[in-house]
Amino acid sequence: MNHRSLQEPTFLILTALAAGPQHGYGIIGDVERISDGRVRLRAGTLYAALDRLTADGLAEIDREDVVEGRLRRYYRLTDTGAARLAAEAERLRSNAETATARLRLAGGSA
Repeated sequence: MNHRSLQEPTFLILTALAAGPQHGYGIIGDVERISDGRVRLRAGTLYAALDRLTADGLAEIDREDVVEGRLRRYYRLTDTGAARLAAEAERLRSNAETATARLRLAGGSA
């Protein structure tokens, strides 16, 4: 797979969906937890990203429920999305490993 690197919010949304289907506000909370509060998605940003991920075949609608008169849509990771997330996680791991090794060679603290 030769894809462009994922932006951090996109990577974290896919990571949240890797745990199983979630609705939008569940994803927002999960992304905040995964990132230790560094990434806080707004609803508009999340839904634009989910539309893009759905169009790209990385996520899809799992189901829809009506809760207190409002539609709650759940999204899930597709097999293609899982493969893309795994490839990106491996790329990040490899880069971090290389950076750590070079810091050790340079006498840095790693």
